[in-house]
Amino acid sequence: MRKSGVLLPVFSLPGKYGIGCFSKEAYRFIDFLKKSGQSYWQILPLGPTSYGDSPYQSFSTFAGNPYFIDLEKITEDGLLSKDECDKADLGKINDDINYGLLYQNRFSLLRKAASRSHFDETEEYKSFYNKNSFWLDDYALFMAIKDFYNGKPLWEWEKSISLHEADAVAEWSKKLSDDIRFYCYLQFEFYREWSSLKKYAHDSGIDIIGDIPIYVSADSADFWAHRSLFQLDENGEVDRVAGCPPDGFSADGQYWGNPLYRWEYHKKTDYKWWRTRIDKCLELYDVLRIDHFRGFDEYFSIPAKDDNARNGHWVKGPGIDLFKAIKADHPDARIIAEDLGYMTDSVRQLVRDTGFPNMKVLEFAFDSRDSSGANDYLPYNFNHNCVVYTGTHDNETLRGWFDDILPEEQQLAKDYLDVRTDDPLEVVDKMIIMAQSSVADLCVIPLQDYLGLDNTARINRPSTIGCNWRWRVKKDQLDEELSAKIYKMTKLYGRL
Repeated sequence: MRKSGVLLPVFSLPGKYGIGCFSKEAYRFIDFLKKSGQSYWQILPLGPTSYGDSPYQSFSTFAGNPYFIDLEKITEDGLLSKDECDKADLGKINDDINYGLLYQNRFSLLRKAASRSHFDETEEYKSFYNKNSFWLDDYALFMAIKDFYNGKPLWEWEKSISLHEADAVAEWSKKLSDDIRFYCYLQFEFYREWSSLKKYAHDSGIDIIGDIPIYVSADSADFWAHRSLFQLDENGEVDRVAGCPPDGFSADGQYWGNPLYRWEYHKKTDYKWWRTRIDKCLELYDVLRIDHFRGFDEYFSIPAKDDNARNGHWVKGPGIDLFKAIKADHPDARIIAEDLGYMTDSVRQLVRDTGFPNMKVLEFAFDSRDSSGANDYLPYNFNHNCVVYTGTHDNETLRGWFDDILPEEQQLAKDYLDVRTDDPLEVVDKMIIMAQSSVADLCVIPLQDYLGLDNTARINRPSTIGCNWRWRVKKDQLDEELSAKIYKMTKLYGRL
C-alpha cells in the first residue's frame, strides 16, 4: 500500500526550554501530519547522547534521552515551578540548540523534580522497573559513576568498577544510591511520556519509524556490562573497532571507534542480546530503520590502537542467520534496511533474502560520472519494495544539495525534472514530486525539503563535531499553507 511520511528528529521540534521534546508541540506536529495526509513520522535514535551530541553515539541502546522529557509536563505534575524553568538558561534562540547549556542547567531542574517525586513508591514505577530492570540497573549505575568521575569515559575509572566486577558493582551501588534513583526517575518519566505521545500518534493514524544504530559506543552501559559481546584483546580491552575504508573522499577512511561484535559468540547464544534489543525497539517504534545494514553482511575491522582506517579490512558478518532469529520472534516486524554507501552483490542479496525494503535517496541519482542509466537511485530503476527519500539526516537539504553540485549535474537534474527556469526551489518541488510519484511503497521527505530550506537547516555533516544535531523548525513554519501543499501532493500521487 502506498504511503508517505515526514522525517523530523524529536530535537528539531519547536517549543520552549531549548530543545524539541515530548511537549505540546510534539502533539501539534502529529496533528500537522494527520492534516497533511501523512501516515508516518520518522525520527532519529532516542538514546541519551554523549560528547558530540550524536544520537548515533549513545550511553545506552535501551535508555531514552532525558533532554526529551517535557519540563511543562513536570510543572503540571507539581514537581517544578514555571518560575524555576523560566529562570534556567537553556538557550534563547528558538531555531538552534545549545547542548552545553542543556547539560549544565536542564539536569539540575530534573534533579529537583526527582527529589520531590515519590515515583518509586508507585505501582506504575514498580511495573516499569520489573519490565526494564535487565538494562536499567546497569544503565543507572553507569551514569551515576560517570557523574562521580565528572564525565570521564569508563576506561579512566578505577579498574575494578571499569571491568564491572561483581563486588565493585555492589559497593558502588550502595555508595551512589541517590544518583541511581535519579537516573531511574529519568527513564521512568521518559518512557511514560513517550508512551503517551506514541498512543496519540496511533490514535491519529500515524506510525513511528524509529532508527537504531548497528553499533554501540565503547563508553556505554551496553559495553561496560556485557564485554563478552565484543571483540577484546588479552587484557580485556577493545581490540578492533568499526569504520569505513579509505576512498576518493577520505584518504584515511573513517575511524568510528565503536567496538565490534563477537558474532560467533552471538550465534552461540542464539543472538539473545540482539533479539532482546529488537524486542525493546519494537515496543518503542512501529517500524525500524536499521542503520549501516551492510555491516551485517561484511563489516570493516580496524585495529583499535590506530587513529585512522588505513589498516582495516573487511570481515564477514552474521548475514541472514541473525535475521532468521529476529523473524522467528517477530514474523511481521516492519524493518527498513539502510543499505547506502558502497554496495556489493552480497549486500544486495542479503537485502533480498530478508525481504526488507531498502532505501533510495534521490540526491544520489544525478552523478555526472555515471552515464550508464543503471544508477540505483533513478526512479525508473526502483521496484515497489523500497523507501524513497529526497535526502536523509546525513545529507544536505535539497536546496543546499542543488546549490553545491557541479553545473553539469545541475543541468542533468533540470533536464530530468523538466525544469526550465533558474529557480532552485522549482528543482526542490519537482524532486519531491519525483519521490511522491515513484513506485516506492513508502515515500519519506525531510521537513526541511518541504520548506525549501538551504544548508543552514542541515541536520548532520558526517565527520564533523560541534555544528550538528541542532536545527529546529519554527512554530510558524508549520502553517496551513504547508499542510495543504503536502496534502495535495500526497493525494495526487495515491499515498493518502
